[in-house]
Amino acid sequence: MKNTLKAFLALVVVISTFAFTTVSPGYDVGDIATDFKLENIDGKMVSMADYKDAKGFIVIFTCNTCPYAVAYEDRVEALNKKFADKGYPVIAIMPNNTDVKPGDNMESMQARAKAKGFTFPYLMDKGQKIYPQYGATKTPHVYVLENTKKGPQVKYIGAIDDNYQDANAVNKTYVEDAVNALLDGKEVPETKTRAIGCSIKV
Repeated sequence: MKNTLKAFLALVVVISTFAFTTVSPGYDVGDIATDFKLENIDGKMVSMADYKDAKGFIVIFTCNTCPYAVAYEDRVEALNKKFADKGYPVIAIMPNNTDVKPGDNMESMQARAKAKGFTFPYLMDKGQKIYPQYGATKTPHVYVLENTKKGPQVKYIGAIDDNYQDANAVNKTYVEDAVNALLDGKEVPETKTRAIGCSIKV
């Protein structure tokens, strides 16, 4: 009887743990993304609605402390310089818990942006409410959105390209290909790839 009771209680614990720790899968390709309002490194609040003439967005969850994210910084800047004027600006969002990763706090974000000369907004997901909506799990993790009558629609999810280690050895530029396709009125050639990076710290 005692063993049966122990087994039952263990099962209850497992089920309860699973029920309370299941993470929402977030957005899929074709979903409409909800807007956000997050603090930028300049102290201003930024949302997608602020971009009146945008055709869409390159939303990138990234941070200061992940070596993968650092390896992609120049490429993220290049994406913004290439596509912002064409209607697809980069919006970078820092999703980590800064108690766990103090190197990702606002002061560090400001310093990093200044040192690298970021031309895109670098927002903090304070309270970590936005990244779970998207389903982001890595830094970096990219979502290409296209503005539609219904709202910003997810067109691509995943990695920036196929080689985080060496920008000169990249064969597939997933994000660039996706945005170029949208600008040309074509279907995105590859809508999903596996994001490569550090896990988001909660």
